[in-house]
Amino acid sequence: MLRFAHYNSQTHLRKLVFSSSNIGLLHMGSKLFLKPATPSAPLSSRRHLYNSCKCLVPTFCSKPISKIRPYFLKTNGFTSNATVPAPVHGGDSEVKNFRKLEILRRKLEELGIEMDTFTPGQHNHLQCPMCNGGDSEDKSFSLFISPDGSGASWTCFRAKCGWSGGTRPFAGRNSTYESSIQDNKVKQKKEITVESLKLEPLCSELIGYFAERLISAETLQRNRVMQKSYGSQIMIAFTYWRNGVLTSCKYRDSNKKFLQERDTEKIFYGLDDIKEADDVIIVEGEIDKLAMEEAGFRTCVSVPDGAPPKVSSKELPSEEKDTKYQYLWNCKEYLNKASRIILATDGDPPGQALAEEIARRIGRERCWRVKWPKKNKEEYCKDANEVLMFLGPNALREAIENAELYPIRGLFNFRDYFNEIDDYYNRTLGYECGVSTGWRALNELYKVMPGELTIITGVPNSGKSEWIDALLCNLNSSVGWKFALCSMENRVREHARKLLEKHIKKPFFDARYGGSVERMSVEELEEGKRWLNDTFYLIRCEDDKLPSVNWVLDLAKAAVLRHGVRGLVIDPYNELDHQRPISMTETEYVSQMLTLVKRFAQHHACHVWFVAHPRQLHNWVGAPPNLYDISGSAHFINKCDNGIVIHRNRDPEAGPVDQVQVCVRKVRNKVVGTIGDAALSYNRVTGEFMDID
Repeated sequence: MLRFAHYNSQTHLRKLVFSSSNIGLLHMGSKLFLKPATPSAPLSSRRHLYNSCKCLVPTFCSKPISKIRPYFLKTNGFTSNATVPAPVHGGDSEVKNFRKLEILRRKLEELGIEMDTFTPGQHNHLQCPMCNGGDSEDKSFSLFISPDGSGASWTCFRAKCGWSGGTRPFAGRNSTYESSIQDNKVKQKKEITVESLKLEPLCSELIGYFAERLISAETLQRNRVMQKSYGSQIMIAFTYWRNGVLTSCKYRDSNKKFLQERDTEKIFYGLDDIKEADDVIIVEGEIDKLAMEEAGFRTCVSVPDGAPPKVSSKELPSEEKDTKYQYLWNCKEYLNKASRIILATDGDPPGQALAEEIARRIGRERCWRVKWPKKNKEEYCKDANEVLMFLGPNALREAIENAELYPIRGLFNFRDYFNEIDDYYNRTLGYECGVSTGWRALNELYKVMPGELTIITGVPNSGKSEWIDALLCNLNSSVGWKFALCSMENRVREHARKLLEKHIKKPFFDARYGGSVERMSVEELEEGKRWLNDTFYLIRCEDDKLPSVNWVLDLAKAAVLRHGVRGLVIDPYNELDHQRPISMTETEYVSQMLTLVKRFAQHHACHVWFVAHPRQLHNWVGAPPNLYDISGSAHFINKCDNGIVIHRNRDPEAGPVDQVQVCVRKVRNKVVGTIGDAALSYNRVTGEFMDID
């Protein structure tokens, strides 16, 4: 029983009680009262009890049981208290029943009815395969399987679905039983008129109620807002029209409880107002549609059923199965003519979910969205009528006129990045002009920018890996960066030695390469080990398999998120697993691989150094190789942000053999460098690279 409460002391609304005789109304604001299923026949004293298992095969007791006790049978999450006798040996009948149940299970699966367990002879409560239980995913689907497996029948008790049917194990697709209940029945739409619904003009009390919400009597009359009376009781009636014909009617009480005429077509409220309209506004409630008219917008409609609690994670259903949003499909010829659709739904999470559900059905590219203004210092207006009541029609008009393009994933406007552009201009992001390499001779040509990819190449034994290690040490010393190392040509202990020598500036061993320089002490070694542990994180494949680039990037992502690393070294390219489809060329593979690496760098603001060896150089005379000489593809130079060739002089007559040439051959971002060569001096004892005075 629903009962009106008085709206307030100024507006005296008469109370309206719905009696049980008003069966033509469907309650929309609370739980549905479902028609009870026809009770099954009483259980006989010899009914078999079928326990359930994963493969839906019943089991039978090996011995007869004389005493019958009540069992609580689990039926897919629901419990029944029915007292069922235990089974007795049935001989061949058990095999027949087993076969029938197995065939019945397959036929149900073909219809989309699947479940882990079931209990023959009882109603099993499931999620409907047709409507999926609606947005709340209710288990409103009742499946009854006869005790002997001779048939199954089902009904979905959701009012918006109502799918019912049945099948038998040996019923053919053309049989009377099977075909008579195959699919959901097509409901006959009820024809209604103002007279048949006994609608009346609004009384003065209700006109006063709308006036308090700043909605005029003229607007109410043009939209044919009426009332329905039951003796001394009244309720607001919002009439739905299509081409001047009354199609449906929705009722509202003072507690915002809604009811709607049963078996009527679902359409927008105010549908006739958007005929041939270029701009269409969609709101969440009938009163919001009336508020829009007060602000001067007549080409506005309201959805009939309110908003879902959240956006559905399921795929978009077909038009026939999209029962929740059937009104969109019923009115698609009106929406197809509109060039712009403004979604002015409520500002709460359900309202935003409704906007998303509508946009994904009619196309985000045509949609705009409204952001409601603040009604005070702390709170935002919830909907159109609140804006009208608190801020007035001009504010509502301004909110609609300032509607924004509905966001499309992957499509942006520069305005979305204005704050970031301002931070970049004011240099508040950090490293806007790159990070110094630590060498004066190189800083004019190359600086390290987070989010970029640098390709390093050079002939074997030119010092590529040594130079990268020295660069990492400089970056850690100047800005404290941490790094992930995927260096597959170095054993861990040897790589540690090289890094420690550069950091401590002393040889690791007391060996010939150290000359007369004192070896690092035990205390210095211990301090260096702590530095190694705090600065570098190793990506290594400890089994016999070659690591793939995806595997490396996944671990690098973990290092970024867990340890805050700012740089990744992949050294070298030819030590990775490069399996690719037969139809894919190496050039295509390299292009896709480098795209993955660049996206990783940009997304995580992590600089990536990728070492790639040149192909075999014929008739090489000692000059530095070109980036196009890299083995595999020209995409190494095409896709990288920076390209560097490390070259060491091997001819004493051409100059000092400890001199290393850093050839910057590509710089995409002119802020961080330019093309040119820089010379550094290599200290063979400690592995350091130094400026040449």
